[in-house]
Amino acid sequence: MDQAQIEVRVMQSLEDIPATEWDSCACPETQDGGRPLDPFTTYRFLRALEESGSVGRGTGWQPQYLTAYLDGMMIGAAPMYIKSHSQGEYIFDHSWAHAYERAGGHYYPKLQVAVPFTPASGRRLLVRPGYEEIGQSALVQGAVQLAANNNVSSLHITFCTGAEAEAGRQMGLMHRVTQQFHWLNDGYVDFNGFLAALSSRKRKTIRKERAQAQAFGGHIHALTGNDLQPEHWDAFWRFYQDTGSRKWGSPYLTRSFFDLVHDTMADDVVLVLAERDGHAIAGALNFIGRETLFGRYWGCTEHHPCLHFELCYYQAIDWAITHGLIRVEAGAQGEHKLARGYLPTRTHSLHWVSDPGFANAVARYLEAEGAAVDEEIEILTDYGPFRKTQVEEQQ
Repeated sequence: MDQAQIEVRVMQSLEDIPATEWDSCACPETQDGGRPLDPFTTYRFLRALEESGSVGRGTGWQPQYLTAYLDGMMIGAAPMYIKSHSQGEYIFDHSWAHAYERAGGHYYPKLQVAVPFTPASGRRLLVRPGYEEIGQSALVQGAVQLAANNNVSSLHITFCTGAEAEAGRQMGLMHRVTQQFHWLNDGYVDFNGFLAALSSRKRKTIRKERAQAQAFGGHIHALTGNDLQPEHWDAFWRFYQDTGSRKWGSPYLTRSFFDLVHDTMADDVVLVLAERDGHAIAGALNFIGRETLFGRYWGCTEHHPCLHFELCYYQAIDWAITHGLIRVEAGAQGEHKLARGYLPTRTHSLHWVSDPGFANAVARYLEAEGAAVDEEIEILTDYGPFRKTQVEEQQ
C-alpha cells in the first residue's frame, strides 16, 4: 500500500469520532462479544474522561486525538493530549523538564500519547487488524510531525506494549524501560493454591495479614454490573477524594466521571467495599480486561491493619482466580507488593525530543536507566515470595 494514501487528522473531541470507528481500532477483539483486552482505550472510557471534565480545559490534558484514514476508512487512532505539566503520567520526566528549562528551553507544552491518570500497559497505537505496520507508521510520523510543526519540545508514548516499543524504536523513537509489580496466575484453582506456591514464611505472613484485615468488624463485598448502586459510588467518591488530596493535592477525576462509568461501564468494573454497620469505610476500584484485572484506586475513611492489602491485592487475586484472568496489574510503584505475590515486570514508553543535543543526553540516560532497571528486576525477583522452583518456572 502507498503510504501517501493515508490521511492523518487531529480531532479535538471524541464527539467528532463515531464510537464504532474508534473501537474498531481500539478493541477489535470485542467483535466476538467478549471483553476488550484494555478497557482504558475504549471509546466509552476515554469519552467519560472528556465528558466529565477530567480532561480538557483547565486540566493540563487537552485532547488532540490522532487518527489515520486509508481511502476514507479509519485504520488507526491514538489518545493524544497537549500537556502543560507532567502530572498524572506515572512515567516521570520531571527531571528532564527541569534540565530542559535550566538550559533555557520551554519543556511545556509537550505531546503525550497516553491514557490519562492510568499507569496500565496496553496498546497506544490503536490500529485496525491487517493495517498494523502502515497504521503504526502513520500515527508515529503524524505525531512527530505535529510536534515539530508546533515547536513542541517533545512527544511521549507511555505504557505502550513491548511490541509497540520495538516498532517505535525501529522508527527512531527512544525506548524507555521502567517497572511495575504484576501478579500472574499460574493456573491456580483458588487462593490457597496460590499460597501453596509461596515459601512457608510468606504464606504465613499473608494468612496473618488477611486475618487482621477481616477483623475490622464488618464484611467485604466485590460488586460489579447490576449490583453497583449510586450509593456505592457516593461512598467511593469520599474514599477517592481522601486519597487524591493526600497524594496529588486534589483529585484528578471529577465526581461525574464515576457516574459515567456507572452508566456505561458497570460490567467492566469490580468495586471492592469494606462495610460495617451498613456503612462503607474503605474501597478499591478495579477495571476488568479480557485477561487482566487492573487495580486503579483505593481509599478509606477509617484505618484498620492490613485492610489496604486485603482490598487492593488479596481480593484482586481472589477475583482474578475465580474469573479465570491471567494477570493482576496493581498500578504504579510499590515494592511492598513483592511480598504479596506481585513480581517486578518491565513496562515501556517511547520518546521523541526536538532538540538534538538534549535528545542525545536523554538517550544516554535511558540506556543507563534501562540497564539498572533490568538489574533491579532480577534482584527483586530473587527476593520474591515464591519458592525458588516456582520463580524459575514463572521466569
